Amino acid sequence: MTDPTSPVSEDRIPVIVGVGEITDRPKDIADGLEPLALLEAALKRAEADSGGELLGDIGSLDVVNFLSWRYRDPEKLLAGRLGITPRHAYYGPVGGESPIRYLHQAAQRIARGECGVAAVCGAEAQSTATKAERAGVTLPWTPFAHDVEEPKRGAAFQKPMAVKLGVFRPITVYPFYEAASSAHWGQTPREAMAESGQLWSTYSSVASQNPNAWLKRRFTSEEITTPTPDNRLIAWPYNKLMVANPTVNMGAAVLMTSLAKARAAGIAEDRLVHVWGGASAEEPRDYLIRDQFFESHPQNAVLKAVMELAGGDGKAFDAIELYSCFPCVPKMARRTLGLGADVQPTVTGGLTFFGAPLNTYMTHAACAMVRKLRNGARLGLLYGQGGFVTKHHALVLSRQAPQHALAQDTSVQAEADRHRGAVPEFVTEADGKGSVESFTVIYGRGRRRRTRRGDAADTGPCPRAGAGARTRWRDAGASSQHGPHAGGLNRRYRQRG
Repeated sequence: MTDPTSPVSEDRIPVIVGVGEITDRPKDIADGLEPLALLEAALKRAEADSGGELLGDIGSLDVVNFLSWRYRDPEKLLAGRLGITPRHAYYGPVGGESPIRYLHQAAQRIARGECGVAAVCGAEAQSTATKAERAGVTLPWTPFAHDVEEPKRGAAFQKPMAVKLGVFRPITVYPFYEAASSAHWGQTPREAMAESGQLWSTYSSVASQNPNAWLKRRFTSEEITTPTPDNRLIAWPYNKLMVANPTVNMGAAVLMTSLAKARAAGIAEDRLVHVWGGASAEEPRDYLIRDQFFESHPQNAVLKAVMELAGGDGKAFDAIELYSCFPCVPKMARRTLGLGADVQPTVTGGLTFFGAPLNTYMTHAACAMVRKLRNGARLGLLYGQGGFVTKHHALVLSRQAPQHALAQDTSVQAEADRHRGAVPEFVTEADGKGSVESFTVIYGRGRRRRTRRGDAADTGPCPRAGAGARTRWRDAGASSQHGPHAGGLNRRYRQRG
């Protein structure tokens, strides 16, 4: 319902009116849909979901970065398929938070009167692409653009030593946050593992009820945390069922317009979801120049900012999506929000069980959130994260109209930076005594452990040296049964897996 006393003109009030998803499971590899086809199908489903005719009026088109196929100017190719010429057409960089950022920015464009209809969409076809490569099948897709530069990912922003030691991928960095945060909270390794298992079991339960999920099965906490041949150890403390699953074929799209245009198009009031606002902030891209690894100041600042939109209480959100590439992310987030283990952290199912179409998972989460709000939830929180706990963006949605115009300034970077502590100097050589900031153990297939000495640094993935410097090391001889130290020492080993 719209507040009749609102001073904001209806043509400046952004509302989500349509959501569309597609999951592609071809019987024959060659029949698999390419990302562009998935995008087009998702957008058409979103238009059908709205009950209006909006695709032809799209003036803002954001396409989430995909990695399963490469195109030159995919936003222009998609616009051509749809027969539209949007004033704003953008294909962005890698980042799991990017769908939330694009939705927020699209809402802001509508609030500024710059466009009447906006679309945000993303897709991946990694399952088909991988199977085709292994089988030697040539896919009848748009030719792969070999002349287009590969998107920059985490490794591009790390120190040479991190790359040399193999600690520049998500699976080798997030465990540092896991070990450091659990020690900071005073948990033993068993307690930390139990929390992760229970949390991930909740995600799997939601995925089991989501018709668009890739893995529709509920797993118990014990099944998730117990290593088996099908649930192998990957990087301490994570098994396969505790990490994102990118081998999926999925597409999702969200359509947004102004309240005035939605009503003019005859879209029913019960389809409308309002954008209340949000916040964003980032860590340094190089994770070795962060002050510590047991919390993220940008994550805290973003979540506290959106809590203010909800009256200062995280419990005011009755529908929540906390990004879930690895357990440490929602574990930290729910503590900042003041939420207990009884609060459901997802409306989608998580990147392990719903599936991880890489950067565009949160587009699917937005679709699930819209359905949840239409079905009776009052206030929804979408929290996306990208990089190595690097980029953070959150957005608040509701069936109720906000009391104020949508804010245009969403950065809380200054608040995040205000809490940042001293960063130790990074050195490649160190001796003497140090303290462990965090660590991990990287396993190969068949539970064969592969480790590397990381830098000898004081925080992060290495030890802190006596003089307050940070380095990395690789310990090739440590026992594979070694787990996180319960005392909260902050040092990391980097290992390759």
